[in-house]
Amino acid sequence: MKYALAPEIKTKIALLVEKLNFAHLKVEQIHCIRSFDAKTRAIARIWGMSRLFKEVAGIQPHYIIEVNAKRFDKLNPRDQIKTLIHELMHIPKTFSGALLSHRGRYHQINDREVEKVIKNLHV
Repeated sequence: MKYALAPEIKTKIALLVEKLNFAHLKVEQIHCIRSFDAKTRAIARIWGMSRLFKEVAGIQPHYIIEVNAKRFDKLNPRDQIKTLIHELMHIPKTFSGALLSHRGRYHQINDREVEKVIKNLHV
């Protein structure tokens, strides 16, 4: 599989973080890539960093948002934004490098919840 940096996705992420007031997200520690020839059915994925990297190596948590070029690029702009919001919702308020599951005790990450968030978006 091939990857390329996706600065235009990073720009969208920075705008979303600002507009949605996701103050717990550290944009400078979120990286964006576009994958080509991916075998996954996913439109996008988020990768976290194990707590071990912080505890043992002293590396601060980072996240990588990967968009699958053949799927993501075909989406209309609104669905692209919804997809990016969905991925951002996987980042916990602690910005620890961990990832939130789709269903937790105090949260859900699904289309209905993304729609609630996107209503607050004034682009």
